[in-house]
Amino acid sequence: MLAFLKSFSKTNFRIKVSFAALLAVFTLTPGMSVYENLTPHPQAPPVKTAGLTLPTPAPYPVAQGELAPALSAEAAIVIDTNSAAVLYEKNADALLLPASTTKIMTAFVALEHYNLTDVITVTQASSSIGQSMRLVRGETITVENLLYGLLVASGNDAAFALAQSYPGGYTAFVDKMNQKAQELHLTNTTFRNVSGVESYGHVTTVRDLSILAREAMKNPTFAQMVATPSITVRSSDGTIVHNLYTINELLGKVEGLKGIKTGWTENAGECLVTATERNGHEIITVMLGSEDRFDESQRLIEWAFANVSWENFELREKPRP
Repeated sequence: MLAFLKSFSKTNFRIKVSFAALLAVFTLTPGMSVYENLTPHPQAPPVKTAGLTLPTPAPYPVAQGELAPALSAEAAIVIDTNSAAVLYEKNADALLLPASTTKIMTAFVALEHYNLTDVITVTQASSSIGQSMRLVRGETITVENLLYGLLVASGNDAAFALAQSYPGGYTAFVDKMNQKAQELHLTNTTFRNVSGVESYGHVTTVRDLSILAREAMKNPTFAQMVATPSITVRSSDGTIVHNLYTINELLGKVEGLKGIKTGWTENAGECLVTATERNGHEIITVMLGSEDRFDESQRLIEWAFANVSWENFELREKPRP
C-alpha cells in the first residue's frame, strides 16, 4: 500500500509539471499567446467621464485671531449656519436645563402639524405658569397668533394651548417633540413639557440646541416670527387683544441679529439662542446657564465675525502623471 501511494504521488507531480510546461509553451511561443493579440488603445481615457458638473463649494469658516471672550455661561457654542462647522464651544455636550428655549421645538412640531389658519379653543389658560401671553379661557384664536404668542412673548399658555389641541392631547405632543429630537439626532435631549418649566429629566445641550435652531430657521414662518420685536394679535372674533413684545434685548440692537429664543428659570439661569447674519454669512450662538446672556451673547457674536474668515476652497482636478 505504501509503495502504491509513493508511486501515485510521483505520477501526480509529473502531471502537474507537464501541465505547467505546456502552459508556458502556449504563452511564450509567438503567435500562440492570447495576450499577444490584445490591441492596446493608448488614446482611450483611463476613466469614463460621467458628464457631471460639480457645484462650487460654499465658503468655509476658518477661525483665526483673538481667543473667544471668557464667559460665565455653563455652556456655549457658536456654529456656522451654512456648514454647521463649530467655531467655538464650551461644555457643548453638558446636560443642562433648556428653560424656554424648549419652545423652539414646540413651534417646530406645531408648524409641522397645524395650518396657520386653524382655530384653537383655549380650555385651560390658568393651567400654565410663568411667562404668559394672557390667553382667556374659552377664547378662540388662530394657530398663527398662538405661535406669535409663543415665540415673541414666550407665552407658556400659548405652548399649553397648542399641545392640548394636538391629536392625543398634551402627552402625545410631548412624545412628538421627543420623536423629532431623535429624527434630528439630538442625542442628548429629552423633553418632559412644552414650555421649559423645570421638570426632572427635561434636559438638552448647547450642541443639540444649535442643531435644532439651524433646522427651525429653515422654516420662513418660524424665522419671521422670531425676528418680530412686537406685534398685536387678536382672538378669532376680534374681541380679545394681545399686545406682544419680545424679551430678546439684542433684537434691533445687534447688527444682523434675526432672533431666536430666550429662556430663564431659577435653576437653568439665563439662556439665549441667536442667529445673526452679516455679509452673507450666518452664525448661530447658544448659551445656557449664563449670568448675563445678552452681554455675553453679543460679545461672542462680535468675536465670531471679527475673528472668523469664510474662505473658498476650489475643487481642482489632480494632474495626471
